[in-house]
Amino acid sequence: MIEEITGQSKFIVRRDIFAIGGAFRVLTPENKLLLYSRQKIFKLKEDIRVYNDLERHDEVLHLSAKQILDFSGAFDVIDSKTREKVGTLRRKGIRSMIRDKWEILDENNNLFAYTEEDSMGMALLRRFLTNLIPQKFTISDINTNNTLVKINQAFNPFLHWFTVDFSPDFEKRLDRRLGIAAVILLLAIEGRQG
Repeated sequence: MIEEITGQSKFIVRRDIFAIGGAFRVLTPENKLLLYSRQKIFKLKEDIRVYNDLERHDEVLHLSAKQILDFSGAFDVIDSKTREKVGTLRRKGIRSMIRDKWEILDENNNLFAYTEEDSMGMALLRRFLTNLIPQKFTISDINTNNTLVKINQAFNPFLHWFTVDFSPDFEKRLDRRLGIAAVILLLAIEGRQG
């Protein structure tokens, strides 16, 4: 299934509504399951495993927090099959309280991209007036500010899900595994705000 992810440019990432803790599905636009993740509850150190199947037999990615209860959390993204580090996702602590922002580092810890909520004004409206305004994010190249990925929350007050479009990244600079991990973290970590 990881091969299907590297070949795709559009996905749906959805939070399961009735799961205790966080459970997430990565789907094709046709609703075919590609990946599944379920967080363990009551863990001091975030540890998110991503599988090819609902039964959680075939692990493909591991998102591991570097420290316990770290407000500016950094997560290493590991390919579970090869044990290679794909990259690191690092939350911008205080700045993310008002407007969600994460830094994306490559496997050698070089900052090369970031993901950010659409605008400060919209972020403030979502946090202080209503969480019914869908979130929008982009993943952008740190040097050029060119958009690599568009992430849009669908308007649904009961289901929390994003459409993810990698097609602006026609050069495939961002590893799809790292991009999907970023969206799962947006749902898992930032999703607790709303």
